[in-house]
Amino acid sequence: MASSNFIDYVKFCARSGAGGSGSVHFRREKHVPKGGPDGGNGGRGGHIILKGNAQLWTLLHLKYQKHVIAGNGKGGEGGRRTGADGEDIVLEVPLGTVAREAESNKKLFEITEDGEEKILVAGGRGGLGNENFKTSTNQTPRFAQPGEDGEEIWMILELKLLADVGLVGFPNAGKSTLLSVLSAAKPEIADYPFTTLTPNLGVVAYRDYKSFVVADIPGIIEGAAEGKGLGIRFLRHIERNSILLFLIPADAKDIAGEYSILLGELKKYNPELLDKQRLLAISKSDLLDEELKEETRKELPEELEHLFISSVTQSGLTELKDALWKMLTK
Repeated sequence: MASSNFIDYVKFCARSGAGGSGSVHFRREKHVPKGGPDGGNGGRGGHIILKGNAQLWTLLHLKYQKHVIAGNGKGGEGGRRTGADGEDIVLEVPLGTVAREAESNKKLFEITEDGEEKILVAGGRGGLGNENFKTSTNQTPRFAQPGEDGEEIWMILELKLLADVGLVGFPNAGKSTLLSVLSAAKPEIADYPFTTLTPNLGVVAYRDYKSFVVADIPGIIEGAAEGKGLGIRFLRHIERNSILLFLIPADAKDIAGEYSILLGELKKYNPELLDKQRLLAISKSDLLDEELKEETRKELPEELEHLFISSVTQSGLTELKDALWKMLTK
């Protein structure tokens, strides 16, 4: 997933189609000079629909589509003929896409299943033809309903990555390196903060042909929930993960303190994130001997499950995959 091709936010103007007008028409045939009203109904306006597609990972294909306009319904005709419905516009989106109204930021719905369809903006209803208005006292109604107007509204689509495990850590904690050795993903890796500017996904092969998906989320800094650094732009991706894997390097000055800060940022952004299963992996542990590892263990919260790993020597990675799989299958 190239960074330039990963788009997780788009804003566009969506306009549904107007309904067609009902028809004012009377039956006129050779032997029926004064037939009753038979004006048909107008067709409904086209909907704008979102459809889930499991093969998509980004909203890139919608980035430059600033106006999405559905077709108008056709007017009704004589002989009780209903007008054709306006053409629907179906936008395919990745799973985990959230639709919001731009002005109010109100969440409308979320697409989570392949093939799932939901109406983003409904088309206007078609008007009723004059056949619907005949009564015992008015047998020749000379009026019909106009069709309803379509809606025009600015919409926001946000993507929350669907992954089993989300990597959480400060910039330069070794998240991308870990993802590269656990999976076939090839994220950009360098020895400076914010190398990762977009989330990366990697499929981790496990025993007996099983697998799970890990998401490398760009690094969190203190104040991220208020928008500092890369801010909350990527914190939303963590919401969809079943397990949060905290990654803190062994050479950090205060491992317990860094874990506490990370937890605090998640809580400020969304307190429900603290209900997820958590696992702490202390990376770069090839720098530690057994004595230092024992000292580090004493500093960590007792209830927090933790592992010492090294992406360079690949020590502890089998135990890490075992622990994650056990948590996923609980």
